[in-house]
Amino acid sequence: MPLIQVKTSAPAPDKAAVEGMLQALSSKLSGHLGKSESYVMTAFEGDVPMTFGGSLDPVCFIEIKSIGSMSPSQTQAMSADFCQEIETRLGVPSKRTYIEFADAKGAMWGWNGSTFG
Repeated sequence: MPLIQVKTSAPAPDKAAVEGMLQALSSKLSGHLGKSESYVMTAFEGDVPMTFGGSLDPVCFIEIKSIGSMSPSQTQAMSADFCQEIETRLGVPSKRTYIEFADAKGAMWGWNGSTFG
């Protein structure tokens, strides 16, 4: 059930570029967590009114959730990888990107009329 959501104040690229980015993020998240990509969900929202440090310059917020626990080495590697991906694809500098990592309990995540717990 890994999930990666990207919200940014940067302009949304065209549909094909967004789809390519989401597919890349999905594959990368699956690899970092060692979980089947068949359960990975991605989401993107561009042109979101946001500030960072009091500035309206482009900013990005990424949320990553997964059942189980993510180790510090995993979150460090994901931070480096996803910040670089967003900087390359959207032009938002890594220093203007926050990432929230959240471990979820299986019983607190529903799918297909049930839960993972």
